[in-house]
Amino acid sequence: MINNQKITIPEIKDKKINQQPITMLTAYDFPGARLVDKAGVDIILVGDSLGMTVMGYPTTIPVTMDEMIHHCKMVARGTERAFLIGDMPFMSYQTGRSDAIRNAGRFLKEGGMEAVKLEGGEIVVDLVKAIVNSGISVMGHIGLTPQSVIQFGGYRVQGKSAESARKLISDAKKLEDAGCFSIVLEAIPAPVAEIITMNLSIPTIGIGAGNKCDGQVLVFHDLLGFYQDFTPRFVKQYANLNKSITDAVKQYCQDVQQRKFPSDKHSFKISSKELQNLKD
Repeated sequence: MINNQKITIPEIKDKKINQQPITMLTAYDFPGARLVDKAGVDIILVGDSLGMTVMGYPTTIPVTMDEMIHHCKMVARGTERAFLIGDMPFMSYQTGRSDAIRNAGRFLKEGGMEAVKLEGGEIVVDLVKAIVNSGISVMGHIGLTPQSVIQFGGYRVQGKSAESARKLISDAKKLEDAGCFSIVLEAIPAPVAEIITMNLSIPTIGIGAGNKCDGQVLVFHDLLGFYQDFTPRFVKQYANLNKSITDAVKQYCQDVQQRKFPSDKHSFKISSKELQNLKD
């Protein structure tokens, strides 16, 4: 049975202590957020992945602050229970503490979010501290960080060598020490993600990081099978809405072309008397 009380950060942290897996999904608009929230997801992330899933960009890099705030507002209006996190887009925090604090604040003041997420390890520690010290909760994100996809040379698994794995472990600990209340681990070998999870007192949320993380996150459109061109290895499709929607639209087109829609039950009527008066 779903508890309809609002999820808070202490509850999220308690789930790690009590070994209760945390559920997290992205959402980008009012109807999506409403569905996800009513289904009982713990955390909703308004991800900058909307640049690819909703806006059609090839990467997340073009997404702006104004675009993120626009979508956050829609998600906030559709959410009652889940904890809300806004994804800080590329160059909204990398330009310095002042910009990082101001933009993080916009997610709460304008977007209706309750925390922000930003990508990077040691390099963003000072920014995390500044945002947290300003009274804004921060979720970290290490491993495959999509905003750095050009530097990585593509969407590649991170931490496959002992050296790079040690760097991820170190980054995670530094983010925790900087004040992050949780960290996303993306595209990391499961054994490495397990070590990170065991070494932290804050929850880890995995995506392509095995099932030993404290929770899991997927992109809304991936989970529902909106796209068929490419499905990441770490995605499990729980529905195939691509086919369902395409079939429905095809049927609609066919019904219109054959004048089967609208039928009488979908049409409004006028009395015979008034129709005769109209014709007269």
